[in-house]
Amino acid sequence: MPETPKILVIRFSAMGDVAMTAPILKEFTQNYPDAEVLVVSRSLFKPFFSGIKNLSFHAFDPKQTHKGFAGLLKLFKELKAHKITAVADLHSNLRSKVLTTLFFLIGIKSVSVDKGRKEKKELTRKTNKILSPLELTVQRYADVFKKLGFPFTIKNTLQIIPAETPNTETLAIISEALKSESSITGKTQKWIGVSPFAQHLQKVYPLHKMEAVVLSLATSGHRLFIFGGSAEEQEIAEGWGAKHENITSVVRKIKLDEELKLISNLDVMLSMDSSGMHLASLMNIPVVSVWGATHPYAGFLGYGQSINDAVQLDLYCRPCSVYGNVPCYRGDFACMNNLAESIVVDKVLYKLNNQKGI
Repeated sequence: MPETPKILVIRFSAMGDVAMTAPILKEFTQNYPDAEVLVVSRSLFKPFFSGIKNLSFHAFDPKQTHKGFAGLLKLFKELKAHKITAVADLHSNLRSKVLTTLFFLIGIKSVSVDKGRKEKKELTRKTNKILSPLELTVQRYADVFKKLGFPFTIKNTLQIIPAETPNTETLAIISEALKSESSITGKTQKWIGVSPFAQHLQKVYPLHKMEAVVLSLATSGHRLFIFGGSAEEQEIAEGWGAKHENITSVVRKIKLDEELKLISNLDVMLSMDSSGMHLASLMNIPVVSVWGATHPYAGFLGYGQSINDAVQLDLYCRPCSVYGNVPCYRGDFACMNNLAESIVVDKVLYKLNNQKGI
């Protein structure tokens, strides 16, 4: 093996899955400080890897530059120019398999992540369900490096690190919300982030119930920041903000790197089984997560997060889906509709008042 290994890491999407790779890559570089890492992913996700030593980023553009098979050939040529010594395929989809095959043809070893599809089917099937915790996704990522000859034991713990200071634009939004010049330093309230949306509805706590949770927390005197991405989510979040002075929407107001800085100043994040949980993990913020069709046992609990902070109902039908993209076969969405708002509120308040070291 060359004196300076250079590992290509492939993880194109989705946002939460890409975010989960970052703490593992950070641990990898800490264990192997002489190795270099090249991450190929969508340009939107570049902020996830900020500050990781010996890591560089290569943007993947699936809609134009790297579209189709010809685009993948172009991407391969771009990546090959970096003199890669091994490939860690943390995505294991058609595109990544094309790339690993091309690298194989020039003698570069690659290992693809084992997604545990068989065990996940057993976990989510209707009958003879095997309800037991599967290997964490972050551990599956670490296992890829082990198979490449770089074993290390992941810590999977949140660290106490200084909060980051957002830029002037973001500080202005915070100051306006708090009606104070000292928006970051000298906080007089607990700050709660709320990430109430997800790509699939089966992972979303009904919005009228989440609104009740948000208003209850705001009425208790806590400062809430609502996170999201789409124009529809922006409208919903701003509607909540109009109902209480302690609620502020930052949906579509700040960029992803600024969201991360704001998140680093939170005391806790309330999130679905979605990217919000993983963004908070990146910034070492504890998360109270709400689970419906999916389940922490599938392995997607955020890095460093505790299953004790997961809010969920024990039902014979759960989990019915790994990713939340399967409609409720019962038809009543009981896993979310029967989850009382008071349970979510109490869990958040308990976490705020009983944080250990974080």
